[in-house]
Amino acid sequence: MTKQTQHCRRLPTAIFIMGPTASGKTALAVKLRHQLPVDIINVDSALIYRGMDIGTAKPDGYVLTQAPHRLINICDPAEPYSTADFCRDALYEMADITAAGRIPLLVGGTMLYFKALLNGLSPLPQADNEIRIRIKREAKTIGWAALHQKLQVIDVKAATRIHPNDSHRVSRALEVFLVSGHTITEMTQKSGKRLKYQVYQFAMMPFDRFWLHQRIARRFHQMLANGFENEVRTLFARSDLNKDMPSIRCVGYRQIWSYLAGEIDYDDMVFRGISATRQLAKRQMTWLRSWPAVDWLDSEQPETALDRVLQVVGAHIG
Repeated sequence: MTKQTQHCRRLPTAIFIMGPTASGKTALAVKLRHQLPVDIINVDSALIYRGMDIGTAKPDGYVLTQAPHRLINICDPAEPYSTADFCRDALYEMADITAAGRIPLLVGGTMLYFKALLNGLSPLPQADNEIRIRIKREAKTIGWAALHQKLQVIDVKAATRIHPNDSHRVSRALEVFLVSGHTITEMTQKSGKRLKYQVYQFAMMPFDRFWLHQRIARRFHQMLANGFENEVRTLFARSDLNKDMPSIRCVGYRQIWSYLAGEIDYDDMVFRGISATRQLAKRQMTWLRSWPAVDWLDSEQPETALDRVLQVVGAHIG
């Protein structure tokens, strides 16, 4: 037995189920809950918010009774919640699950959360409100497209990765540079403490993109039929929420918010909501294609996916 193998066996086990939105991750996790001694931890930045249930495809009460999820409904939509907050909370929950003799099963599509948990947080500077205000004022004067061009000069990799219309991420990339003198690309290449678990990583991925696109469209229409618009109306009526907050920037929510504000009509809202969800899925799949040490599962073959996880994990915990 090699030293590396001995080291891995001393580490507690954890399982990651990653994948794009609407790929069947939750259904797989629930099945695993009945087959393995696992407790589920949510790794989706939208599911943390209370009162945002329909548009986030949050597991319903019956599912949560059968397979409880930790780190769901832990924040009000007006409260900030950072990647650092997630790492702190997830590590606490993982330790609690391990201490009970069970296995943490982390499930979701927020790839930045998974990355930060695996590799440790990059030493990014804290938010500087004064610089943020300065950037917003400049954006009002010259526009976000011009600021994105500035970012392209400073950090071409970040500018390529960040869409010109993503004002939040453009602003943060510029803020990091102005605060630290280093680009956000340079800073994120530095990592902190690696996760001290033996992690088995799986990715639910559709091998037919058309299948996923159709599934996303059907699900969005079903969300609307289930009362998604009224859910957003409740948020829209609150004086402490606005469209620039992370909670309202979640796909679907920001499009319905724009519809309620009179900026777009209903049909355009539906089109934009479905398109934004597909774009999110594309970004998630791009992350995963470059992800190391991942075991691929076919979303279109859920029973085969379940068998594969049981085969891989069962061989090591049996």
